[in-house]
Amino acid sequence: MKKIIGLFSCSILFAIGCTKTSINEDTVAAENALPATHRSCASQDVLEAQLKADPTLASRMEAIESFTARFQQNQTAGRLIAGGIIEIPVVVNVVYKTAAQNISAAQIASQIAVLNADFAATNADVANVPTIFQGVKAGNTNIRFVLDQVRRVPTSKTSFTTNNGMKKSSGGGIAPLSPSTKLNIWTCNMSGGILGYAQFPGGAAATDGVVILYSAFGVTTAGAPYNKGRTATHEVGHWLNLRHIWGDATCGNDQVGDTPLHTGANYGCPAAGVKSTCTGTPVMMTMNYMDYTNDLCMYMFSAGQKTRMNATFAVGGPRNSFAQP
Repeated sequence: MKKIIGLFSCSILFAIGCTKTSINEDTVAAENALPATHRSCASQDVLEAQLKADPTLASRMEAIESFTARFQQNQTAGRLIAGGIIEIPVVVNVVYKTAAQNISAAQIASQIAVLNADFAATNADVANVPTIFQGVKAGNTNIRFVLDQVRRVPTSKTSFTTNNGMKKSSGGGIAPLSPSTKLNIWTCNMSGGILGYAQFPGGAAATDGVVILYSAFGVTTAGAPYNKGRTATHEVGHWLNLRHIWGDATCGNDQVGDTPLHTGANYGCPAAGVKSTCTGTPVMMTMNYMDYTNDLCMYMFSAGQKTRMNATFAVGGPRNSFAQP
């Protein structure tokens, strides 16, 4: 297992973007989402663009990393209620051009249910965690999600890129509602095969939240193999300050001590025991929500990831406003 080393700024300097780059919406002819050939999250690409646009963001995120490291050393310091449940109100912003993109209330409810199961470790497939990782699985993260409201907004846009157009009316979407106390999730059609992206803690309130491709949101009969709601679990993980498990670099650091170093992203449904070429970590945690495997083949957070997420809600943490009464 790796040690947590280096400042956050180092991880930025050496990070590799997820997979896809933005393209202009006007060049996209298809009305519906392109089928993804493999999982594609643009969170790191979006972060790098925000760092270039906002010279103060790096220092804010570095301070968050320093706070997180202190919390990891003393997890009782600064907590509001030891062992308490943090309940996150969720605003789902449905930005649609077609009937298929105007997802149903049932599809939305299924996504909230998946988030709650995955973050409480009550998902049935957590029983599949291999023996080698049983000692480091997170269990209940004490984070719950409750649907606050659904807002539906028709758009003239055929699809959206990672430029946050869906988050503002001038871009064909809708601005977030109370982003310091509610998790805003936008569902819409995404171009370039992107399944979703999230804003890490420390970014601007006007763009805070998570974006999910409409066909990858919730439990659906279409969109396989990304139709079991795990894209949102992955992206909400980013929103709570988790990195990709491979650290966006070959044998990169995700700033979590109990996740093994990964050679890189894993796709599809790898058999348990996939070997890494990284020093000292022969087996990769391919079933971790922060890898790139199919929905059916990701089913665990690690204990270190749980601690890192909980740090965001602690007194002085970047999402402490969500933990207020």
